[in-house]
Amino acid sequence: MPFGTNGVDERGKKVENIRQRVMDFLKRNDMDYERIDIRKECELFLDDMQKGLEGEPGYLDMLPTYIPMNDDIPSNENVIVMDAGGTNFRVALVYFDDNKKPVISDFANYSMPKGEVSRNEFLQAVVDYLRPVVNKSNKIGFCFSYPIEIQPDGDGIPLRFSKEIDINGLVGEPVGAWILRTLRDAGYTEEKKIVLLNDTVSTLLGGKAAYGDRHYDSFIGFILGTGTNTCYIEKGSNITKLAESGKQYESMLINMESGAYRRSPSGKMDEEFNLSTSNPDDSLFEKKISGAYLGGLAGVVLKYAVEEEGLFSQAFREEFLKVNELTTIDFNYFLRWPFGDNLLAQICSRTGQQDRITLYHLFDCLVERAARLVAVNLISVVVKTGKGKDPSRPVCITADGSSFYKLKNFKRKLEYYLEEYLIKDLGLHYEFVEVENANLTGSAIAALAKLS
Repeated sequence: MPFGTNGVDERGKKVENIRQRVMDFLKRNDMDYERIDIRKECELFLDDMQKGLEGEPGYLDMLPTYIPMNDDIPSNENVIVMDAGGTNFRVALVYFDDNKKPVISDFANYSMPKGEVSRNEFLQAVVDYLRPVVNKSNKIGFCFSYPIEIQPDGDGIPLRFSKEIDINGLVGEPVGAWILRTLRDAGYTEEKKIVLLNDTVSTLLGGKAAYGDRHYDSFIGFILGTGTNTCYIEKGSNITKLAESGKQYESMLINMESGAYRRSPSGKMDEEFNLSTSNPDDSLFEKKISGAYLGGLAGVVLKYAVEEEGLFSQAFREEFLKVNELTTIDFNYFLRWPFGDNLLAQICSRTGQQDRITLYHLFDCLVERAARLVAVNLISVVVKTGKGKDPSRPVCITADGSSFYKLKNFKRKLEYYLEEYLIKDLGLHYEFVEVENANLTGSAIAALAKLS
C-alpha cells in the first residue's frame, strides 16, 4: 500500500477489528488503559504523597530514612553490604577508591528464603550468607527491599511483606538488632554496626555517586522488577509528621512505598486477582505493574477473555484451560517471541493466527496500562521535587529492575507519556540512568554516611 493513502488492506482491517474487540472487552471490565486520566490521577497521587508526609493513615507511607545527603564519601574504607530482594540475597564488600569510584569484592549471590519462613530461619540464613565476609568490616549496610520504617539510629522495622514472601515474627521487630544479636550468638563477638535502607534509597544513592560529575537538579530512585517502589529527596520542612521530634532536617530521602498506593483505577480482574494473592488488599499498585504479579493478573484477564464470545477460538479456550498458572515470564516471552518456543506461542500455533493477534493485543494493552500507571507515579514525584525546570539540569531518575528494562514495549510507552505530560505539558525535564550494582554501592554510601 503506498505511503500516505487512505486505503486499508483487508489484512489491516482484520487486525484493527481484532484490536477493537480487545479494547471493547477491556472497557466493559474497567481494565482499559484509556480509563487512566493521567492529569487527574497525578492530582490524586500528589494528594496521597502530601497526606503521607503529614502522617495521615491510609495513604502512602512516605517513610523518612534519616540518611543525610552527604556529598563527600570516605575513601578506602571497607563496608559489608547485603541486598535482600524479591528473588536474590546478595552479599559483598565495597570501598570507594581515591577517585570515589566503588570497588566491589567478595561478591556472592544466594536465594532469598521463599514463601512463609520463621524469623529464626531467616536470621540463620543471613548469618550463613555473612560468614565469608563478616570479619572484614565492622560496618554493614543492608538494603532490605520490603516496607520498613527506618529508625533514627539506622535500624529498620518491617511494616509488612510483599512479593509472595512472608517472614513470621519479623514484622514490628528491629531487623538490624536481631541480625547483630544472631551474629553474637553465632560466636562473632566483635562489635558491629548496621544501617538499613530500602532498595529505592540505595538505588538513588548509587545513581548520585555514579553520576557525581553531572549537574542534575535532583535525584529519584525507581524500582520496577519483582516489586515496585520510589524514593526522592524532600525538604525537611515538608515532612510535617517529624515536627514532634524537635529535630530540624534540611532535606531527607523519602522511601515512598509507592507499590502500596491504593487510589489508582481498578477493574473487575484486578479485584479478583488481588483476592487470589497471599496478601489481599496490600500492594495494590504493585499488583498492576510488577513482575511478581503481572503474569498472574494477565492470567485472570485471559480467563475472562476466553469466555468472551468471538474473542478467541474454541480450540484456544480448550488449550488455555489446561494451563495451571501463567507467569510474567510466560507473558513477556510471548510478547517478545509470539512465534517462538514458549507456552502461549505454541498454543497459538495449534489454534490459529487470529488467536495469536488477539493475545498479543490483549497483553500489549496490559503493558500500556502499566506504562500509564508508572507515568502517573513518576510525573507526580518529579512535580513534588519542584525541580527539573532547566533542561540542562534535569531530574536524574536512576531506574532499576528487570520489568523496567525487559518487559516488551514498556519503556518506550512510558517515555512517550513522560514526553507528552511531563516535558510538553509541565515544562519539567528528566533523564533515566542505569547504574550497575546500585543497591550495593548505595548501601555502602548509607553505612559510611550514617556510621562515620
